[in-house]
Amino acid sequence: MNLKIKDIELANISRFRGEQMGIAMIFIILFHISLPQSDAFFGLRRMGNVGVDMFLFLSGIGLWFSWAKNPSYKHFFKRRYIRIYPAWLIIASIFYIQRFHGGDIMAWIDLIGDITINWDFWLHDELNFWYIPATMMLYIFAPFYMELIKKHPIYRWMPVVMILWCNLVEYVTPIHQAVGHLEIFWSRVPIFFIGINMGEMVRQKKTLDGASIWMIILLFVMTLTSSIFLEQQKHGQFPLYVERMLYIPLTITSILMLNRVFRRTPKWFNNAFKFVGALSLECYLIHIHFVLDYLPHNWSYWPTFFACVAITLPLAWILSKIVGVIEKALS
Repeated sequence: MNLKIKDIELANISRFRGEQMGIAMIFIILFHISLPQSDAFFGLRRMGNVGVDMFLFLSGIGLWFSWAKNPSYKHFFKRRYIRIYPAWLIIASIFYIQRFHGGDIMAWIDLIGDITINWDFWLHDELNFWYIPATMMLYIFAPFYMELIKKHPIYRWMPVVMILWCNLVEYVTPIHQAVGHLEIFWSRVPIFFIGINMGEMVRQKKTLDGASIWMIILLFVMTLTSSIFLEQQKHGQFPLYVERMLYIPLTITSILMLNRVFRRTPKWFNNAFKFVGALSLECYLIHIHFVLDYLPHNWSYWPTFFACVAITLPLAWILSKIVGVIEKALS
């Protein structure tokens, strides 16, 4: 009997976007809970870092949907920054002000810079909440890129240039000295713009031949096992951008495979992840410095994880309601 494998519907990336964002947030929380390298779970736990790449890929697709519907720079920037900036401003103010002990004019400038744009990330690679200023920076360039590829589709190859740039940042000494401290940002830029590139295929509900699932599984297994090995056996011995290049096919294949899972799981299961996904921004801002830092350090890994999720979600929900009021006032 010839059983044809059902085609892979790219529209499911949009259909299950909320669930995927929820999974990505769970991955990130798992990543941020400390675990010794001697633990057999260490390599897999480090793979939670791919949640950032999933966020960026899905965000790129979402931006293309928004731009295709209303290609207005004013509308684009207003919608994007109203969504992300109020939550950032609240959390950054609480975090940085309570650590501030006064000082000269430069100390005050530094405080304002950190609260407004987290400028110590850009200057010194301070990683507190780094994903938010990085995302806001990508938003600045996104509409110009989307207009560019609409007029000149050849520029859809730009993510390849971005991957080459990561190599230059790592190995060309003058470039490395100038901007090498931002490796965590540069190595995530390609997946964001690849997401934008795929946006039209998702919007038009394109499909992939069902037989391609075997290639997807092969890429998933190769990139996942390679990354786990690097982290478990060679953590700290290789440039991180190397692994993050592996994250590019790992992110895309993971999302395509998870879509096939979410098509079959019960509604309550999907809704649970969708709920987390709807609060992913707030969860990201809260879970480390306002929850994890205050949990007992002698707890083992999994109790710490479940306690972190249980405390973070209601706090994130409260923050989302506060931000919702601000969004309405600014809209």
